[in-house]
Amino acid sequence: MSPPVVRFGAACLAAALLLSACAVGPDYHRPALPSASGYGSEATSPAESGFSGAPQLVLGSDIPAQWWTVFHNADLDALVAQALKNSPTVEAAQAALRSARELVKAQQGAYFPTMAASVQPSRQQFAQTLSSPLNNGSQLYNLTTTQVSVSYTPDLFGANRRAVENLTAQADQQRFELEAARLTLASNVVQAAIQDAQLRAEIEATQAIVNGQQQTLESFRRQYALGQASKADVAAQEALLAQTQAALPPLQRQFRVNRDLLEALVGRTPGEPVTVSFAFKDLTLPESLPLSLPAQLVDHRPDVRLAEAQLHAASAQIGVAVAARLPNLEIDANAGSAALGLVPKFDSASNFWSVAATLAQPIFQGGTLLHRQKAAEAAYDQAAAQYRAAVVDAFQNTADTLHALWTDADALSQARAAADATRRSLDIARKQYALGDLSRLAVISAEQAESQAELTLLQAEANRYDDAVALFQALGGGWWNRGGQDRVADVVNP
Repeated sequence: MSPPVVRFGAACLAAALLLSACAVGPDYHRPALPSASGYGSEATSPAESGFSGAPQLVLGSDIPAQWWTVFHNADLDALVAQALKNSPTVEAAQAALRSARELVKAQQGAYFPTMAASVQPSRQQFAQTLSSPLNNGSQLYNLTTTQVSVSYTPDLFGANRRAVENLTAQADQQRFELEAARLTLASNVVQAAIQDAQLRAEIEATQAIVNGQQQTLESFRRQYALGQASKADVAAQEALLAQTQAALPPLQRQFRVNRDLLEALVGRTPGEPVTVSFAFKDLTLPESLPLSLPAQLVDHRPDVRLAEAQLHAASAQIGVAVAARLPNLEIDANAGSAALGLVPKFDSASNFWSVAATLAQPIFQGGTLLHRQKAAEAAYDQAAAQYRAAVVDAFQNTADTLHALWTDADALSQARAAADATRRSLDIARKQYALGDLSRLAVISAEQAESQAELTLLQAEANRYDDAVALFQALGGGWWNRGGQDRVADVVNP
């Protein structure tokens, strides 16, 4: 372009940049933190409620990124790592995040002018009934047009800025979708491992009870043959054995289903079984657990952060809708050469250029733009309500988890006491039966109570482990401690 064109274009660009410093609102501000200072006295003060064996809570303590390592089981750590690596759900969330970030960069390209170059060689023949455009009057000629086109739409009222803001917020949504997927997956793997340990122990305990009852039944049958036991005693023992045996198939089914779940969580099919197994003796129950402050909870929960990102995106969309109702400026410049022949020429006779600016203002579109703005404002109100609901749910979920911690700790203590008591009771009943002071039916009743107490104890132990997992999940899972400004960089670009 010639110097005058360059100066004119530069002046237009400078004016556009000055105008683009203004962006239509609203400007987004993070919602105020909740006024609550805790999760309720009953949720955080178990000592006053008389619960025993409760874990110690460290208020304000941080959560490790790999929180599952608190159970001190190398097989569990490896399984969670494998699940995070192979999960198609996590992989899909990673791809969605990459896509969202690329869309942000694509929209940022609208801040800059667009440029295109073209070469158009042609051979033309005019009808003899028309005047030739050439000086020599020829009707047949070659024409080559070469040009460079530059177009720029200044962001006068921040429409593009708000569009970038909207897409950035959507990328944040995908980011926290990924964090939520990782947290849910890790929690599910740990809970499946705990369930594996529980069901193995229940199956072993039930099988041991069955074996003992079978031996007792054989003894009763021999005693009955010798006339030392009644037929009622044999029938009662047979009924007890059948009742215990009936409990085994459901446990075995649950065990196999849980193993299938564990294989699916690590990205395997049933034909690729997971070989590791778990037992409570190989898992450490944390004696102390972290408890985030309310302000930290809002900042750390992926679901709350996702709802906040949706609110941010809705706020930016209002600005996009408002800007669509305001004037729009477009600047176009072209420069090139139109030469006779198939070879381009660049000289004063063949060169051309043009600079044009178009200012457009929507006047009437049947209310379309106005109602789109109102729809965006209503969507913002919806997102604000959903954010408040997410915060309330987060506090409720955390409080419920704390209640479960205290009650399940007390239940475990009571289950242990009950198991000890039923063992002593059964031992006494058997001794009394041997001395003839107690009927066999009373012994059978004591055996039933002892076996039920053992299974209840196993369930109580599993609940304590599940409660620890639920607390880590309720507090956000420690994703913010993976390091770096981009908390998911190690996941997106492993």
